[in-house]
Amino acid sequence: MVYEKNSDTRCSTRAQCVHDDGRDARRSRRQKICLGYELLTQHKYQEARAAYEAGLRQNPSNAVAHFYLGETCRSLKTWACAEIHYETSLELNAQSSLAGLAKQRGRKAKVWRLLDEGKHAITDPNASPEEVAQAEDTLNIANTMGLDDEQDVIYQQLQKRLRQRLARNNGKMASVLNQDQSMAMVPAGEFTMGSSMGDADEQPEHRVYVDIFLMDKHQVSVGQYARFLDATALDAPPDWTTMNRLQHQSRPVANVDWTEADAYCTWVGKRLPTEAEWEKAARGTDGRTYPWGNEHPTKFLANVSKEHWNSHSALTPVGTYEEGKSPYGIYDMAGNVWQWVSDWYGPDYYKTGPSRNPAGPRTGMHKVIRGGSWGSNPNGLRSADRETHLPSFRGSGTGFRCAKTP
Repeated sequence: MVYEKNSDTRCSTRAQCVHDDGRDARRSRRQKICLGYELLTQHKYQEARAAYEAGLRQNPSNAVAHFYLGETCRSLKTWACAEIHYETSLELNAQSSLAGLAKQRGRKAKVWRLLDEGKHAITDPNASPEEVAQAEDTLNIANTMGLDDEQDVIYQQLQKRLRQRLARNNGKMASVLNQDQSMAMVPAGEFTMGSSMGDADEQPEHRVYVDIFLMDKHQVSVGQYARFLDATALDAPPDWTTMNRLQHQSRPVANVDWTEADAYCTWVGKRLPTEAEWEKAARGTDGRTYPWGNEHPTKFLANVSKEHWNSHSALTPVGTYEEGKSPYGIYDMAGNVWQWVSDWYGPDYYKTGPSRNPAGPRTGMHKVIRGGSWGSNPNGLRSADRETHLPSFRGSGTGFRCAKTP
């Protein structure tokens, strides 16, 4: 601990504090700060903190008092308090003889705060996967700032516990997947969203972090949607008599609007994916153009470029194109039918949206669809391509699939 005699404190002994008899406001403030200093030297940290805070309420611009309150909080290991008061001391007087020490100790207090925050999430048995992922980011920030020997020991211990926690989470995820083989797991992490070569609403190309989620391996089929209609007694979409024939049961359902797609996903205990989730599930993390890579679509990769609808026979059964799967083993992320996602459309959203779990604008006129259809050209099948429709839109080339938060 550093105790420096400094004229700014106007006190170095109890006698001087007593001499300031409190006859005016200045002496009263000085007396409180003197008392805090004395208590600090006696290692009575809680009392010192209370005294300094009382003095600073009356004189918040005392840079030296902020520094010593930072010292007091550091002794109590209340790192956020220490960080704030070291920084305030610097802001008030960057030329103080204590400024260099305030900067050094403020940085160190911040590292301790980050380590404590990471530890809380990693050791909390009720922490969500999202909170654990955030703890990993927090530890990485602390490490980037620089660790002393003591902090490095704590950091390594927390990294070990983090790996154990992530392994347990992955084990739970494997259990979920074993229960529902119809979904693929997309792990948490960053990917490149958008395209610098695409339309204006696909720009800027940017990095986005998405939490772990599950995505249906297949587009929702006619047979699945028929069970939904039987259970809910909702109105069938147009051309349902044609769609709901035996030969079409494994083809994707079409002619459903956004509300119907959302209702189906809710009925099965899932939800529509966000636009960011959909794009990551389609293209992975290596910036590829299509789900299968950068090769242009062919008849072996996707159901595309057909000219005639032909009474639902233009669609192929879900899961037909083995070679066209996304990096996570998800079928038909390009072609067959366009897919509704949950987001409202915003042409400039990529410029203003968050970099972590973006969910689209709060309101809008149009919803986003993704992936292209049986009639699309190669450009419309790009994983970054964005198209929109009114939520009430129905079309023979528009269907959906569902996602789920584990």
